[in-house]
Order: sequence, then C-alpha cells, then structure tokens
Amino acid sequence: MKTMGFTRLILVQGPPLPDPQAEAMASNAGDILEAAVRVATLADALRGCYGALALTARSRELATPPLWAREAAAEMAQLCRHGDVALVFGNETTGLSNEELAICGRWAMIPANPAYSSLNLAAAVQVMCYEMRLALSELPAAPQSCAADIPARHDEIEGLLAEIESAAITCGFLDPQRPGRLMLRLRRLFARARLEKNEVNILRGLIATLARTSRGDFDHST
Repeated sequence: MKTMGFTRLILVQGPPLPDPQAEAMASNAGDILEAAVRVATLADALRGCYGALALTARSRELATPPLWAREAAAEMAQLCRHGDVALVFGNETTGLSNEELAICGRWAMIPANPAYSSLNLAAAVQVMCYEMRLALSELPAAPQSCAADIPARHDEIEGLLAEIESAAITCGFLDPQRPGRLMLRLRRLFARARLEKNEVNILRGLIATLARTSRGDFDHST
C-alpha cells in the first residue's frame, strides 16, 4: 500500500491464479486481483517494504507490544511517505505463526468482543483497509526531513540480522545447534528501535570490520 492509495495483493504460497471463485467475489476489485502475485515466503513478500504490520487476535511471547488497529494504521501511514508498507494476515484456519509475527516487527489487534476476538479474514482486511484509508486521509503535511531520517526497509534489517547471526556463530557466541531465542530477541529489539537506514549501514559496517579483524585480514593502511 502506498500514500497514493494503490493496493497490491501478495499471496504467500496461495492458491493458483486466476481463480474463478476469487474473480466472482472480487466485486469492483478485479484490478487488484489481476495484479496479485504469489511468492514462496513471507520474506519475499516484504522485500522493499518500509513497514510490515501483522494482524492477530492472540498475544505472543517475546513479541513487541501490540497496537490497536487505529494506532497501527497511523504509524503505517507515516511510513507510507517513504514507500510501500505491508499489512500481513494469516489464513482462516491457523492465522500467523510466531515466526511470521516476529518477521513483521509490528503487530496489531482489532478491538472486538474479548469473548470472541477472532474475525474472519475478509472482515479483518476490510477493517484494516478502512483504518489505513482514514489514517492516510488525515496524514498531515510531511515535515522537513533529511536523509538520516529515512527508515530502514524490511530487507535491509533482515540483512543486518543475517550478518549478526553469521558473526555470532563464527565467534562462538551462538551455537547453531542450540540457538535459543537470541535472534528472536534481536528482532524484538530492532522492532522497538525502529532503525533508520543509516543506522543499519553503520551496524553492518561495524560487524564487517570486526569480522575482518578477527580473521586477521584487516588493512591498517586504510
């Protein structure tokens, strides 16, 4: 979804398209269905996004603090100034896994009756699209900013996490056979920090330099 209101549907291992039933139910939304794409993983779907918001009705261990739908929509609308953001929904049967929720970084709940807080997928999508439309329509003029204010994209943070994991394994800090929850905790840390692009570049440069130094191939002449 972008600031101009363009919505794109991305299916993670979804049903083959075109689908007659989907076409019949896509009332006045045939253009979105025609532009829908399928990808193999959630990481593929989120590549290039500046924010990813997961929707779930259940609290999860080691997840970032939840947002209400309207609050979350306002946050995503701000990120729309920079480019694409993603609203991530699970399937009707099982919803989103803990791993999928962790990948998204931010998650939200839709206020509902606590006795039955789960909405069907179509209803949840409708509510969040409404909240996003409302948040975008109320978005104030963008303040003056500089390059340092640009948030990191999802794939840039994923790249940083991959380098940290690799470095932790190499130096013996992380046992790949018994990884525990190190990477999950780091995901939560970075989600709370809302890293900027320059910050990710600094951390990746630091890790790369430390890795070269530990291997003894650091060039002291530079």
